[in-house]
Amino acid sequence: MPKSRRNAVRAGAAARALLAIAMLLFGAAGPLAAAERLGTYETAKQRFHLVKLTDGLEHPWGLAFLPDGRMLVTERPGRLRIVKDGWLMPDPVAGVPEVWEDGQGGLLDVALHPDFAENGLVYLSYASPDDDDEGATAVARGRFEGNRLEDVEEIYIALPRDDGGRHFGSRLVFADGYLFVTAGERGEPDRAQDLGDPAGSIIRLHDDGRVPDDNPFVGTPGARPELYSVGHRNPQGMTRETATGRIYAIEHGPKGGDELNLIEAGVNYGWPVITYGKSYMGFKIGEGTHKEGMAQPVHYWVPSISPSGLTIYDADRFPAWQGSFFAGALSAELLVRLEVAGGRVVMEERMLEDLEERIRDVRQGPDGLIYLLTDHPDGMLLRLEPAD
Repeated sequence: MPKSRRNAVRAGAAARALLAIAMLLFGAAGPLAAAERLGTYETAKQRFHLVKLTDGLEHPWGLAFLPDGRMLVTERPGRLRIVKDGWLMPDPVAGVPEVWEDGQGGLLDVALHPDFAENGLVYLSYASPDDDDEGATAVARGRFEGNRLEDVEEIYIALPRDDGGRHFGSRLVFADGYLFVTAGERGEPDRAQDLGDPAGSIIRLHDDGRVPDDNPFVGTPGARPELYSVGHRNPQGMTRETATGRIYAIEHGPKGGDELNLIEAGVNYGWPVITYGKSYMGFKIGEGTHKEGMAQPVHYWVPSISPSGLTIYDADRFPAWQGSFFAGALSAELLVRLEVAGGRVVMEERMLEDLEERIRDVRQGPDGLIYLLTDHPDGMLLRLEPAD
């Protein structure tokens, strides 16, 4: 999107915000919407329209689709919002747990229980606060009723807390009856190699927070039993491949060395012992790029793109993209499409570079379309639609 048009979009958002304030003052507040086609794109295999469904979201982080067509969107400052028929509803969902908003911390991902239609359970990941102004990655669940969460309980927390505002991870994925949670190493690299510390790991739980008996580190002296894999820096994207059941995660490297990994039980993914990145000062980290007993990524990026949301497309609205991996990029401000074969990426396509937006989340909707969230004080919910 040209900068002049981007500024116009922002100006329009500001005008709508002022209108909303005026409506509130006069007792006539209503939902906000700004559905708008932003452009049509030609890519290697697919032509598509990019549509803005709404803006006015403050640093949106995670997205979930309700069975009735509404969408839940988290805002990092601590609000859970509802988007209905392309309208951003004015009132946040009540009952959301208190969050520790500091740096990258706050209210992060949202996921529905696989049996949501029967039990109404919504799961949230967030930075959980304490009285000493410290936080840790945590997961809570509550029953969604009307416009609020009832019976909210914190079912997991990746203790210990600390006062750093970095690397919370926090993606949530249900797979094969388990809840998978990503936890960043909180800016303290050595924590990712400590089996007694959940930071820098992927965690596997039952839906109520209990630890499965067959987790790979159960019974290992000194190890946290919830650990499923270790050696991660800051995994902000995770998804399940429908065709195979495999779990993939995507994580930030330091200066270079972002990774896409196939997640397997008990595997050590190497951070900070091995990495394709360097420190932000340009110094070497760890022992190199390979070490026995530590897994290699499916793909890595040098320089970094700062990947976040991740999905694998398996619907029929974009038939040429079936099986493609889609990842949002923050610092690179783009959407990446990957083709994977034989355990390696064989094709990478970069899309939406002209949009100049940090793409935080990427989801395939129940309608077979692709949805994006942009990380901005006035963030947007976007949709990719077939142009043919």
